[in-house]
Amino acid sequence: MSEDPFLNPINPEKVAQNPGLLPYAHTAGSAVIKPEDMGKAKGRSVKAMRQQTDRQMNLLYEQMEVLAKQAKLLAERKEISERIYDAAMGFEPIISETYYLYEKENGTDLLSLVAPHEWGRSFKYSRFLAKVTLLADHTWDVIYNQENE
Repeated sequence: MSEDPFLNPINPEKVAQNPGLLPYAHTAGSAVIKPEDMGKAKGRSVKAMRQQTDRQMNLLYEQMEVLAKQAKLLAERKEISERIYDAAMGFEPIISETYYLYEKENGTDLLSLVAPHEWGRSFKYSRFLAKVTLLADHTWDVIYNQENE
């Protein structure tokens, strides 16, 4: 009997159509396939997910703290700026220059070029409030504030 060279010697009834998709090894040399404990796999996945999202949430909270601090500082700058612009001043302030804010006896404020130590005995105000610098956005940066000591 002559054998056909194109004839498959394997019995087609004993061959899987997609052997790579079988849940077990289909030949003696195949890798061992062990079923995975899905409870453990899900547990590891959930743990990893929680760690990652917690890390990201912590980063967001840190960023929020920075933004909240910046907003508070800006609000304080706005408040002191409004108080300075309501104060009496006999000159036009120049950007990046330092000035001194005093409270008069009658409760009004005065912005001056003269520092507290430069007044000597002629200091005529009820108290020194702050040393300030005019910023480019026309708000004031408080360099020294006696009330914050």
